[in-house]
Amino acid sequence: MKRVEKAGELDIYVLDGGVARVERVKRCLDRVGVNVIPIDDMANSPASTGSRASVALVGAHVVGGSAAMLDECQRASAMPVIFVAEGSQLCEHPAYSHLHVLPLEFTSGELRAMVAKAAAQARTRTLAAGARDASALIAHSECMRTLLREVDIFADCDMSVLIRGETGVGKERLAQLLHAKHPRRSCAPFVAVNCGAIPDGLFESHFFGHVRGAFTGAVGAHEGYFERADGGTLFLDEIGDLPVHQQVKLLRALEDGAVTRLGAAEPVRVDLRVLAATNKDLPRRVAAGMFRADLYFRLAVIEMQVPSLEERGPVDKLGIFRSVIASILGEDLLMTLPDIPQWLSDAVAKMRFPGNVRELRNLAERIGVTVRQMRAWDALRLQILLVQAQKAQAALAEGAHDLPRAHMAERTRVLDALASNGWRRQDTAQYLGISRKVLWEKMRKYQIYDTERVRA
Repeated sequence: MKRVEKAGELDIYVLDGGVARVERVKRCLDRVGVNVIPIDDMANSPASTGSRASVALVGAHVVGGSAAMLDECQRASAMPVIFVAEGSQLCEHPAYSHLHVLPLEFTSGELRAMVAKAAAQARTRTLAAGARDASALIAHSECMRTLLREVDIFADCDMSVLIRGETGVGKERLAQLLHAKHPRRSCAPFVAVNCGAIPDGLFESHFFGHVRGAFTGAVGAHEGYFERADGGTLFLDEIGDLPVHQQVKLLRALEDGAVTRLGAAEPVRVDLRVLAATNKDLPRRVAAGMFRADLYFRLAVIEMQVPSLEERGPVDKLGIFRSVIASILGEDLLMTLPDIPQWLSDAVAKMRFPGNVRELRNLAERIGVTVRQMRAWDALRLQILLVQAQKAQAALAEGAHDLPRAHMAERTRVLDALASNGWRRQDTAQYLGISRKVLWEKMRKYQIYDTERVRA
């Protein structure tokens, strides 16, 4: 018989009041490769989640033998339930027609067929749930479950949190989760700021606000990010890209708990929690003089590391993939289409995504739109999309390797100039005929740190 699921992708929770039934189910499904888990209460069986489906097998005598009792058990369960009822006539009774019912002396074939039917129903439920909440944070891998436990521990405190992780792993989503779980601020403002996109010269206006007439063009008063986040959360994304001279001003506001609008005389008190995120190695940047140590310690009271998609593994890849697909197809189409083809799930699970969740979601969206328009899992079209995605990855990787070669001469020139001037920034800038600010930008662009002083 065709496999119902791959090992580890289907859990069967057995509630029957005895060990013998559990062992029998295991023997019947031995070659199917599902996980058979004995339980003593339906409350101990979780709902189907992500790429894992869950089915319950329950002895009818455990919950009461009437159709009404079985129906109530199924309605209360978060997963499809297979009932084992004494008396084969119950399997054909009209009152049980909408339920999965097996005779007490079921055969291996009967059990496998019923499990396959219930598993398909579980998959549909899982995809429909994903369609209702495509923004849910997928966390089936152990590393992500560990991270979410950290969120639960620190969500209700007011200390600053520094969230680290590669580009595209979902740092802002984790920040939103920390904000949402805070008991006092769950309905308060969440203000996100991209620190790498603040125009030079407008930092104070953006962060602290201004009064009318503070500068040319200030036709009205303006609240800065700090005031807008008052009572809630200020999320400082890409904090590692904030120039040093702006870091000083940010630190002062964080230390004082107050801001003064441009053109105003009196400071405004603010009460907020600060979350910051970066894909940079901040301790290394501190050592290189590119990030203030005092600001780093002010932000990194608590640190959280978001794992890359490769660290999370296939289980999270498929969970995210299914969630996005479901959100695009919608519940009506999900009910009419078969499950995601196994070959497609296998291909996505094996693919590497250097752009992490962002790149995976992009691929899933293209596949979802194609399936929605074709109203079918068109293998040829979907294989073309996978090949295109892999070609794009290869081209980006080749470009990434070419970039250092193209700029190696300039990087070497800057390094030599720094070495010749004892790594003194001002002297080096004058030696190169550029401003100190341009030198800083070159050092950041070419990733030149003080740790390279050994070249001198």
